[in-house]
Amino acid sequence: MINKRKIINDPVYGFINIQSDLLFDLIEHPYFQRLRRIKQLGLTHLVYPGALHTRFHHSLGAMHLMQEALHVLKSKGHTITQMEFESALIAILLHDIGHGPFSHALEHSIIKGVHHETISEVMMNTLNQQFKGALENGIHIFNHQHHKQFLSHLVSSQLDMDRLDYLTRDSFFTGVSEGVIGTQRIIKMLNVSDGNLVAEEKGIHSIEKFIIARRIMYWQVYLHKTVLAAENMLIKILARASYLAKAGHDLFATPALHFFLHHEVDRIMLEKDERVLYHFTHLDDFDILSAVKVWTDHNDPILSLLCQSLINRKLFKCEIQPEPFEYFYLEQLKEKISSYYDVKEEELHYFLVSDTTSNYAYQQGTDEIEILLKSGKIVDMLDASDQFDTGILSKLTTKHFICYPKEVIN
Repeated sequence: MINKRKIINDPVYGFINIQSDLLFDLIEHPYFQRLRRIKQLGLTHLVYPGALHTRFHHSLGAMHLMQEALHVLKSKGHTITQMEFESALIAILLHDIGHGPFSHALEHSIIKGVHHETISEVMMNTLNQQFKGALENGIHIFNHQHHKQFLSHLVSSQLDMDRLDYLTRDSFFTGVSEGVIGTQRIIKMLNVSDGNLVAEEKGIHSIEKFIIARRIMYWQVYLHKTVLAAENMLIKILARASYLAKAGHDLFATPALHFFLHHEVDRIMLEKDERVLYHFTHLDDFDILSAVKVWTDHNDPILSLLCQSLINRKLFKCEIQPEPFEYFYLEQLKEKISSYYDVKEEELHYFLVSDTTSNYAYQQGTDEIEILLKSGKIVDMLDASDQFDTGILSKLTTKHFICYPKEVIN
């Protein structure tokens, strides 16, 4: 007999308890162990060297916070059965299981147009078959199909355990103190009203800091211009490798990576072709990184140059601004790139990225953070706060960026 009630020592929270045999078996499953080999923040360690934590860390941390939140809600008189308790833990534990290599960096490069949540659901359904239906309620919570909606809100909303953990954990490992939030205070202030997750009024200032911290972390860490440059270089490397593979060139690749380089995989293929899930669950950061290292010596000059630049951290320059870049400025860059590298016009896109990035600090109309006032009235977070300019925080902030080799302008 194996003792499955284990304790894991987490650098952020201390000891994390595994509450049941089923949770232990899910953590031990190869699908979940794969998350050890996928970095939480992709290539962010090229800017913040300590950001080497993984999706495995984050998933366990989110499960820990879910346990804390459920205990708080139960202590306030809300009925949560043992099955619902375990199912909520299953839902949050597996919520990121569908992430591909380097997390968000390659989300649409491996399987076209499919978000990681969709892949997570496919993998959870497969696990449910293997565990003879034991994950059914957890999947319902994950998909917001459970009759107790507050359980789903704890997994996915604007005040969920996913966000609470990744802000706390990412600020810890990057050393960006602006991301530090009052996680325990927020959890202690959670409650349920009319079946929905709410926060009590006395926790309003901790939630204000949470929203501000999230905004800062996006622009200072997740969408840092050097991170954008590195991630777009990796996207271009895979695009070039895929082009060469389909054109019949010989490329080093692990079996899992070889499959995705030679196939255009979309959602239909994901759901109907068993090979896709098999190879996806064998694909992680190590497959990509080992290939990029080998490709530094490939005879294709574009692929080898991009790989050498990424491996040796000779990253593209990234310019970012609120307005679109002028057409003539982009054309001048194209001319300089073409002249410097002697590349054809149809190959310029490997060396010049022009795109936009955006995020909300707080999104009204989508799972708002509801505040339970002392009077018993429920109001939206922005209406309860006297600190926020609602027009700024609820507005989509979009920035335009371009990435290109520094050498062409030196």
